[in-house]
Amino acid sequence: MAEAAAAAAESPEEQALLGSVDVAALARQLARALVLVLPVYLLGYLGLSFTWLLLALLVVFFWKRRRGDASSRLGRALAFLQSEERGVRLRFSTADLPAWVHFPDTERTEWLNKTVKHMWPFICQFVEKLFRETIQPAVRGANSHLSTFSFTKIEMGHQPLRINGVKVYTENVDKRQIILDLQISFVGNCEIDLEIKKYFCRAGVKSIQLCGTMRVILEPLIGDIPLVGSLSLYFLRKPLLEINWTGLTNILDVPGLNGLSDAVILDIIANYLVLPNRVTINLVSDAELSKLRFPIPKGVLRIHFLEAQDLMWKDTYMKGLIKGKSDPYGIIQVGNQIFQSKVIKENLNPKWNEVYEALVYDYRDMEIRLYDEDTDKDDFLGSLVIDLTEVEKERIVDEWFPLDGASTGKLHLKLELLSLLPSADGLDEVLASIKADKNQADEGLSSALLIIFLDSARNLPSGKKASVNPNPFVHLSVGRLMQESKIKYKTIEPIWEENFTFLIHNPKRQTLALEVKDDFHHTSVGQLSIPLTQLLASEEMTLNQRFQLSNSGPNSTLKMKISLRILSSEKPTRSSDQHLPSQVKRSSVHKPQQPTPAPHGPGSSTTNASRPSQHATATETNKTEKENEQISPPNASPKPLTNLTQSSSSLAGSAFSHSPTHLSVKEPTPSIASDISLPIATQELRQRLRQLQNGTTLGQSPLGQIQLTIRHSSQRNRLIVVVHSCRNLIAFSEEGSDPYVRMYLLPDKRRSGRRKTHVSKKTLNPVFDQSFDFSVSLQDVQRRTLDVAVKNSGGFLSRDKGLLGKLLIELTPEDVAKGWTQWYDLTEDGTRPQVVT
Repeated sequence: MAEAAAAAAESPEEQALLGSVDVAALARQLARALVLVLPVYLLGYLGLSFTWLLLALLVVFFWKRRRGDASSRLGRALAFLQSEERGVRLRFSTADLPAWVHFPDTERTEWLNKTVKHMWPFICQFVEKLFRETIQPAVRGANSHLSTFSFTKIEMGHQPLRINGVKVYTENVDKRQIILDLQISFVGNCEIDLEIKKYFCRAGVKSIQLCGTMRVILEPLIGDIPLVGSLSLYFLRKPLLEINWTGLTNILDVPGLNGLSDAVILDIIANYLVLPNRVTINLVSDAELSKLRFPIPKGVLRIHFLEAQDLMWKDTYMKGLIKGKSDPYGIIQVGNQIFQSKVIKENLNPKWNEVYEALVYDYRDMEIRLYDEDTDKDDFLGSLVIDLTEVEKERIVDEWFPLDGASTGKLHLKLELLSLLPSADGLDEVLASIKADKNQADEGLSSALLIIFLDSARNLPSGKKASVNPNPFVHLSVGRLMQESKIKYKTIEPIWEENFTFLIHNPKRQTLALEVKDDFHHTSVGQLSIPLTQLLASEEMTLNQRFQLSNSGPNSTLKMKISLRILSSEKPTRSSDQHLPSQVKRSSVHKPQQPTPAPHGPGSSTTNASRPSQHATATETNKTEKENEQISPPNASPKPLTNLTQSSSSLAGSAFSHSPTHLSVKEPTPSIASDISLPIATQELRQRLRQLQNGTTLGQSPLGQIQLTIRHSSQRNRLIVVVHSCRNLIAFSEEGSDPYVRMYLLPDKRRSGRRKTHVSKKTLNPVFDQSFDFSVSLQDVQRRTLDVAVKNSGGFLSRDKGLLGKLLIELTPEDVAKGWTQWYDLTEDGTRPQVVT
């Protein structure tokens, strides 16, 4: 009885305890069930598809996977820095190893790393001071909404910056300079937190990885202390960057946004620290600094990207049972300049016949990679590295080069390294060589280089309110080429100190136009026009002065230094017994994995080798054509080349990915000759015209006509183009044509600048009646050309796609302000548009 009484006495407490535990567990189960069921209920209640739930789960999965990969890479990098030997023994990939492992002329710098490690706490103090005393006030003054912006925590971490290797150049350099290449890597567990108290917003960064090749130039060497006149720093190419965000900016780690955020930051770095931009620290007087602020390229490289043969086939059908061909295109990189050729569909022996011109600031390497365009990931077809120091000796190189990293394939290039002359004595000869003295066009091969150093402006007019200062920037243009300076906020005396370069077709006819604009009020605060003939008559073709602005304040001036240099292609004189074989090709550094050898696909047999390139600009004379035929006879094999040992940094070879995803917009770079030459679509159209003619005489408009209305809306500040209809188009197949109209406002040929009508099925007289607009001011219209093309759509996976006719319309502000509606004749290449009355 006593035990029963005791049990009865304890039972209420135990029951209460058990009850509380059961209630908590039950609440957790109910909450978990609610979290799982609620999304499904909401999907059903709102009538949404179950796909949204799957999509959300996929985003969460990829986000967690991405963050896990980033943490893993950070851990491996930290482990490698703590124990380099142990990292090697753990079989790190060769891409993670320092440059001195790959190249004997790159030296270790452990003594320098120990010095940096000892100085690291003081470097962190300097960085914190820079953030709090310079960056923080600048951000607060940029906008009234950021008045409460502040850095709450700035820690650079305990892992210092490392220099994995140093290369000192001793050959092909000026005796009055020292050039160093530093392999820099920073794997920092830093913490930088910022806050905007007004909006309760917090964000930050908790780790940064940076890897790149920084060039340090000490020049000029002088006979007085400090022995070096100045110090110049810049990255040879965009460094590799990875950032781990925290707080509000953690959304940037979401797949799709992480690459975009890193790319934006890399573009900001490129605007300041990637060649030709540089940071110059003056150690002596300002006399020598002017030369460093006004860098003149060593030359201009004219690249004739002609053709390729025996490329690998990459396209297959029926799960590999049927071998196809490839859709090759090329990517050319010279320093920080990247060019992309057009895509040749289904061809193992493509002919591009394109010409590009690149500025050469440093005789380093030129890298070319060929890819096969695919819908998902482009396949690698081979690469090529050209030593520009050898091209500098030869001046002109016209050869076939075998491709590295490919089982088959060779590439035909013609390279011309043009010197810069400070005298106009040879201008007429240069203009005659590129046929610029006979036509009135302002496009084509270049005869001169215009170099501009935009220094500053004074006494700019204020905005509509006298108390509001403008946000000025400068818009520079030569013909259709346009560039813009950085925006300087709230000042009437901005200091830019920026360099600009323009390749000039004919300096006797072209003009440099500058317009100072206010980004805040979207108005013009001054204009300046300088005919290039004024430079031709100046001493050393250079002007260094303050220029009075028109349509501005009475004392508004713009300070600039402008120089013009003539492009000369003089070949070095050598006796017949001094002829040296070409040694311009280098072996690629990081070759892609060698593909499995496979027999050639259909149509991969060797065709006739080099034929003279057919540019409509007629850049090659008959003599050049004969030389080409002698250099590359029919069925000629590639010339034997001596491969030089690649001694540049490892990043130089790995700057390209095996898939060209580094390009922000994968679109071909307009060739300075292919727009005037005969593209494949034009050739096919002319061949179709000859088949239609078949001995008969075609009418005045064999390709048909198109009706357009063109006007400019001053209220909307847009160019309005109305596509009404087409008539008498050619039949692309037996069933007729499926036409549509595609438009660009040149020189903008980006995908975002393209306008398209709907497709009209099986008709030769389509009616569209669609209106399109382009954002362009009335003043800028005179530098634009409307590119209109009528194309055949075809069906899905159909080969019946092609050009039906083209039209190029030069625009003038006077005409578009009035507006007009006209019928135009379509032609093969868009030239000679005829207005039908």
